[in-house]
Amino acid sequence: MKALSSGQILERLEQRLPLLTGGARDLPERQRTLRATIAWSHDLLRPAEQRLFARLAVFTGGCTLEAAEEVTEAELDTLQSLVDKSLVRHTENRFWMLETIREYAGERLEASGETEALRRRHAQQFLALAEEAGPHLWPIQSGEWLDRLEHEHDNLRAAFDQLERTGESHGVLRLARALGIFWGTRGFVGEGWRRVEAALRGDELPTAARINALNTAADMAGGQADNAAAIRWAEEALALSKNLGDDRAAAEALFQIGHAAAEERDFPRARRAAEESARLSRKFGDDHLTMYATWLLGWAYDGLGDTDRGPALIEEVLEQARALGNRELQALILSGGRATRAIDEGRVREAVSMLEEAYHLNREIGDPFRLAHIASGLARALAALGAAPAATRLVSSERALFEKIGGNPPTHLARGDKVTLALVREQLSEAEFAEAWEQGRKLTVDEAVALALDSLEPA
Repeated sequence: MKALSSGQILERLEQRLPLLTGGARDLPERQRTLRATIAWSHDLLRPAEQRLFARLAVFTGGCTLEAAEEVTEAELDTLQSLVDKSLVRHTENRFWMLETIREYAGERLEASGETEALRRRHAQQFLALAEEAGPHLWPIQSGEWLDRLEHEHDNLRAAFDQLERTGESHGVLRLARALGIFWGTRGFVGEGWRRVEAALRGDELPTAARINALNTAADMAGGQADNAAAIRWAEEALALSKNLGDDRAAAEALFQIGHAAAEERDFPRARRAAEESARLSRKFGDDHLTMYATWLLGWAYDGLGDTDRGPALIEEVLEQARALGNRELQALILSGGRATRAIDEGRVREAVSMLEEAYHLNREIGDPFRLAHIASGLARALAALGAAPAATRLVSSERALFEKIGGNPPTHLARGDKVTLALVREQLSEAEFAEAWEQGRKLTVDEAVALALDSLEPA
C-alpha cells in the first residue's frame, strides 16, 4: 500500500489471479489465497530482503536485534524494511513473524540450502546466551536475567533440539547446566528434569560438563520430590569431582546430598554433608554457597534435637543473606523452618509477618516454587488462627501449581500440608472443605496468598 498506487495494485492483482486461486486443490480456498498472497509479497522483496526473510524463520518466538545480527547477519535497514512491509513485526525490542508467515519463510529457508548452517549458528548463539546468564543467576538478586531467558525459552528449546539431533552431546550437557536455575525458579521443573536426564544418557564421559549436569539433575530430582534420585545423581557428581579435583562441584554435590537427606529426615547424613560442603565453599571463597550449606547445617542440627545451635545458625545465615542482598535465601529461611517454628510455639502473627516479608522478596525474583512454600506456611498459620477456608484455598492453589509446573511438593512441604489439612478438616464440614478446595484451584497461588494477607488485619 505504501509502495504502489491503487492502479498498480489492481494490475498486479489481475496478473496474480491464477496464482491466488492456485495451490493444492485439497486446501480450503482461504488457505490457498493466503499462501499466494504471502508469496506475492515475498516476490516483491529485493534479493537481500528475501534472503533475510527466509533466515529469520530459524528463530522460534522471535528474536532481539543482536540475535538477528549474530545468527542471520541481518542489517538493520533490511530488517526495518521487512517491518515496514508487515512481513516482520516489532514489539518490545523483539522482531517476530506471524506463524503462517514464518512457516512460509521456513519453506524459503529450506529451498535456500542454508537451513543446517543457520540452525547450527542459532544453537550456538543461544547456548552462549544461557551460559552468559549463569553468573547473573547465582545468587538470584532479581528477575532480570530470568525474564530474559523466559523471553527466549522457545529459542532455547530449539537449540536443545538441534544439539540433540546433531549429536552434540557435550553442548547438550552445557545447556542443561546453564538452564538449571531458570527451570527451577520459573516453574519448568518437569521439562528441566526430562531434558537433563536425556542429556546425561546421551553423554557419559567423565567431564566437567557431566559433573555440572549431574548436580543440576540432583536439583531437578529434588523438585520432583525424588530424594533417592537426587542422592544418586549427586553421589556420582561427587565421585567425579573428586577425581577431577573440582572443589566447587564437590561442594555443590555435597549440598544436594545433604538437602535430600534432610528431606528424608536422615539428619546425621545431612549434617556430615553440610559440614563438608561449607568447608569446601569457604576454601574457594563462595560466600553464597557457604551460606546455603550453613543454613542446611542449621536445619540438620535442629532435626537432631539441638534446638539451640540449629536456630542460632539459621539466624546467623539470615543476617548474612540480608547483608549480601541474597533475596532468594532470605525468602527460603523466612518461609521455611523459621516460620514453622514460630507457629508451633504459638507466635502465629509473627510467623505471618515472616511469610509476608518472604512473599515480597520473592516477587522480585518470580519463583513459583518458593511461592508455593510461602503459601504452605501461610496456610498452616491461617489454620492455627481458625481461618480454615482461606487455609484450604491456599493448599489447593499450591497443589494446582505443582501440577502445572510438572513437579511434586517437597517432602517437608507435603508433611506440613498434611498437618494443615488435618486442622482445617476439624473446622470444616465435608461440603465446606470441598467448596473451599474448588475455589482454591481456580486461584493462582499469587492471588491466593495476596487474598489471605489482605484478610489478616494487624494484631
